[in-house]
Amino acid sequence: MVDFTRGPGTGDATQILGAPAGAPMFPTPSVVPTERVVARLRRHARFLILPALIFIALPGALVFGISRFPTGPEFWMVVGGAIAVFVFLVLWPYLVWLNRRSTITTRRVIMHRGFLVRERREVFHSRGYEIATRRGPIQALSGSATIVLTAGTDRPLVLVSVPGSRQVVDTLHHLIEVNQVVPSLAPQRESGAF
Repeated sequence: MVDFTRGPGTGDATQILGAPAGAPMFPTPSVVPTERVVARLRRHARFLILPALIFIALPGALVFGISRFPTGPEFWMVVGGAIAVFVFLVLWPYLVWLNRRSTITTRRVIMHRGFLVRERREVFHSRGYEIATRRGPIQALSGSATIVLTAGTDRPLVLVSVPGSRQVVDTLHHLIEVNQVVPSLAPQRESGAF
C-alpha cells in the first residue's frame, strides 16, 4: 500500500511511484495535455430565413395598419398584433437558434441547450461512439446534415442540421482514433514461471 500522506523525498511513496527523490509527486500542468476547442457549432442559419423575412416585412405592415386605423381600439390591436408577431415569429426563433450550441474539443463533444433549465450533455472520444448522419433534400442543398452520436446504452446525442457535416464527421472520426486507448501487450512470462 502506498502512503500518499508523506511528502516528496521522504521515502517509500516516491520510490514506489518511481519518482526521483525531491521531484514532485503529481505531474506538472505542462506534462498533462490541455483540452482544446476544435469547433463550435450551431444549427444551420437557414432556419432564420423566415424570421428575417418577417422582420423585414413587419415595419411595412405596421405602417399600413396604423395608416388604416389611426385611432381607436383597432390602432391598439394593430400595434399589439405587430408586437406579438415580432416576439413569437422573429425574436423567439432567433433566441432558440442562439441557445442551442455544440462544442467539439480534443477530448469530447459537448451539447448545450435550454433557457431557464440548462441541459448539458457530453460524449467522450476515448469512450468511442457510433456516428450516423441523416440528410433530407433541403439539407443536401445546403450541405448540412443531422449527426447522431450513439455511445453504448446512453441516449444518443443529436446534433441537428450541422453545416459542413462531412468535415465535422471526418474530424470526429479522427478524434476518436487519436483518443482511443490502445491496451499494452501483456508482459511476456518467463519460461517456467506461472
